[in-house]
Amino acid sequence: MNPSLPIPAPASDPAPAYAARLNPAQRAAVLATEGPVLMLAGAGTGKTAALTARLAHLVATRRAFPSQILCVTFTNKAAREMRERVAAHLGSAAEGLPWLGTFHAICAKMLRRHAELVGLQPNYTIIDTDDQLRLLKALIIEADLDEKRWPARQLAGLIDRWKNRGLAPDDLDAIENEAFANGKGAALYARYQERLRSLNACDFGDLMLHMLTILRQHRDILADYHRRFRYIMVDEYQDTNTVQYLWLRLLAQGHGNICVVGDDDQSIYSWRGAEVANILRFEKDFPGAQVIRLEQNYRSTPHILGAASGLIRANSQRHDKTLWTELSGGDKVKVIGVWDAPEEARRVGEAIERLEREGAALNQIAILVRAQYQTREFEDRFIQTGINYRIIGGFRFYERAEIRDALAYLRLIAQPQDDLAFERIHNVPRRGLGAKALEAMHAHARRTGLPLAAAALQLADSDALPKRAAATIAALMRQFLHWRQQAEVLSPADLLRLVLDESGYNAMLAAERTPESAGRAENLAELARAMEEYQSLGDFLEHVSLVMDNDRADAEDMVTIMTIHAAKGLEFDHVFLPGWEEGVFPSQRAIDEGGLASLEEERRLAYVAITRARRHCTILHAANRRIYGQWVSSIPSRFIAELPEEHITSQTTLSGGVSLWRASWRAQEDPFAHVAATRPERGEARGPGWQRALASGYDKRPSRLGETTRSPASIAAPARRDIAIGAMVAHAKFGRGCVIDQEGNRLTIRFEEVGDKRVLDSFVTLLGEGA
Repeated sequence: MNPSLPIPAPASDPAPAYAARLNPAQRAAVLATEGPVLMLAGAGTGKTAALTARLAHLVATRRAFPSQILCVTFTNKAAREMRERVAAHLGSAAEGLPWLGTFHAICAKMLRRHAELVGLQPNYTIIDTDDQLRLLKALIIEADLDEKRWPARQLAGLIDRWKNRGLAPDDLDAIENEAFANGKGAALYARYQERLRSLNACDFGDLMLHMLTILRQHRDILADYHRRFRYIMVDEYQDTNTVQYLWLRLLAQGHGNICVVGDDDQSIYSWRGAEVANILRFEKDFPGAQVIRLEQNYRSTPHILGAASGLIRANSQRHDKTLWTELSGGDKVKVIGVWDAPEEARRVGEAIERLEREGAALNQIAILVRAQYQTREFEDRFIQTGINYRIIGGFRFYERAEIRDALAYLRLIAQPQDDLAFERIHNVPRRGLGAKALEAMHAHARRTGLPLAAAALQLADSDALPKRAAATIAALMRQFLHWRQQAEVLSPADLLRLVLDESGYNAMLAAERTPESAGRAENLAELARAMEEYQSLGDFLEHVSLVMDNDRADAEDMVTIMTIHAAKGLEFDHVFLPGWEEGVFPSQRAIDEGGLASLEEERRLAYVAITRARRHCTILHAANRRIYGQWVSSIPSRFIAELPEEHITSQTTLSGGVSLWRASWRAQEDPFAHVAATRPERGEARGPGWQRALASGYDKRPSRLGETTRSPASIAAPARRDIAIGAMVAHAKFGRGCVIDQEGNRLTIRFEEVGDKRVLDSFVTLLGEGA
C-alpha cells in the first residue's frame, strides 16, 4: 500500500467558501483532482463535506461542466444532500448535475437511451419484487416444477445474486446451474429474461447488468461516455458489488480521474452482494492512485473511538487507519452483564428513563440489535413503562397493498404491455373476473403472442367467454382508453384521483367501513399528495421504482430501535448495544456459512455499532436468552474481549472481567478453530481458550438488585427448588407475594405492592425459611 499522502501547505490565497472549514486531510482530498484517488474516510470524519467540496471545486475552477461529472451514491437521500450542499456553495453555477444520483437511477437514465440494444423499448417498465415473484412462480409452474419445493423467492434470490455478480444466463457454470431445481436454474433464468423483454420490462438487477452488457459490446457507446465524463466520484465505495465495480472500471478507463470514498472497516453488506475486496484492491486496479486518509473524527468521544479502533484492529483484511478527535472527556464505554433478556430490557429501560429525567431527547437514544427477534423484549418493556419508541424496518409506504394496487393501475395506463400490472388489478375491485377468466386470457395471450390486456379485449369480442365476463372486460378496456386520454391533460395526482373514483376502488374501501379501510384510504390520499410534485406520470413511476428508502420523518420524540445494519450512516448521543454473546453477535449462522470472512464482517458490524454513538455507548450481554422459543445459555462475545480495557468500564459477571476473556480467546493456538465447533448451548467446548473461559465460572458478585449470578454449568441446567403454587415468598425488591404459576425455575408471583412479576426461583425466599 502507498503511504498516506503528505498534507500540502495551505495556499497563500484565501480558501474558497467550500474549503474554508475543511481540515488539512479533507482539503488535500479536494485539491487532488487528477488521476485516481482513494479517500479512506473513517466513521464520522466528514467525508460528505469533503466529497461535496471536491465536486464544488471541480465546477468552480472550471475543470469540468456539471454535465461532465459522474457522481454516484447509494441512496437517494445522499444524492439529495450532495445536490443541496453544492447548490449552497455555488448557487446557479451548480445547476444541472444531471449525472448525480444512485447507481440504479443513473443506469436507468442511460438505459433509456440505449434500450433497443438489449431488446427493450425506451418506455420500459421497472418491475418490483412482488411482480417479480409472481412472474417467476408462473415460470416455475410452466416448467412442471413443484413451487413449494422450489419456491419463487429462492429463484429470485439466486437471479439477484447472479445479476449482482454481472452474470447473464449464458455465463452460469455447472455449479451455479445446479443451485436451483437440479440443474434448471440457467434455463429458468433465461426464460425469465425473455419474458421480461416480451413485457418491455426489467428488474432492478437488469439496470446495471444491461448497461454493463451495452458498454462491453458497443465500444462506440463506451467511448462516448469516456468523452462525456471528465471526472468520476463514487460514495460508499466499500459497498459496491461486482457488477457496479465492473461498470465503474469501464467508465474510468477514459480520463482516469476517478475518486472513490469509503471505509473498508464499514463494509457490512456482503449479504446483498457488496465486495469489500473492491476497496482493498483499488491501488492495484488503478496504479499510482493517491491514498488520502480522513482520520479526524467529529462525532464521538475519545473513549468511544478508542474502543472501536481497538476492536477493529483484530481484522486482518483492512487498510490501516486510526481515528482521533479533538474532543476531550467523555465516559468510557460501559459493558454490562445481565442474567437474561428481560433483565437486559429492564436495565436499558431504566437507563433511558434516567436520561430522560436528565433532559436527554428520546430522538437521540438508540437501541441497535444484531437480529430482529431481539426487539420484542424492548417493545414489551417500553409498552409497560410508557416509553415512546419506534421500530425502524416495517412495511414501507410503497409496499402496502393498496399502494401497489394504485401503482398497478398507473403502470398499465403508462405501459399497456404490463401484464403483471393487469394481473394484479383485473379483478380489484371485484368484477367477476375470477381464476377461470384469467386462465382463458392467459391462454389466448400465449396463442396470439399479444400482451394480456390486448388478448383480453380480443377475447371479449369472441364467444369464448360468458357474456357477462366479456362485457366486463370490454368496459374495463374502455376505462383504460379513457384514462390514457386523460393522462395527456391531467396532472399525475389528478389522474390517480380519477382512477380511484372511476374504478370503484374508493367505493370498495368506503363500503368496508373499518378502521383498516379508512387507513388505506388515507394512504391513497397521501400517495396522490406525493404525486403532486411530478410533471408526468412516467417521471413519477420511475421515481417510485428507484426509491430505496422512506424519508418521512416522525416529529414525535421517540427512542429508535433498529438493526445495526439499518443504523449505518446514522448517529445518536446515546447508544445501547444488547445481545453481545457468542452465537448472537457474532452471529453463529453467519460464521457457519462464511467462515473467517464472515467473522471479520461481523467485527466490522460491531465497529459500526460502536461508532454510531456520540457521547455514551453501552454494551450488554446476557447469560440466558430466549431464541425462537428456546432458552439458550451463552458466554460473552469475543468482541468484548477485544475491547481495550483502558476505554471500557466493565460490570460483567465473569471472573477476571474482560482480561480473562482476552486471554482465553488469544490462548487458542488456532484463533479460528472455534468457528467449526458446535454452539455453546450444546455444552461442548470449542478449544482450549473456550474451555478455560467456561471453567472459570461466574462470580458470586451480587447484582444491582441483590441477585446472585451462577456458573455456565448451572445456567445450562438450573437448580430446581420445590416452591409450590400458592406458597408465600419474599423478594429483595418486590417484597412479599404469592406464587400463582411455575414454569421450570421461573415463577409467576402476585406481589402485594407491585402486582404480577416473573422471577427466578433462586431470587426469592420461602416465608418460613428465614425471610
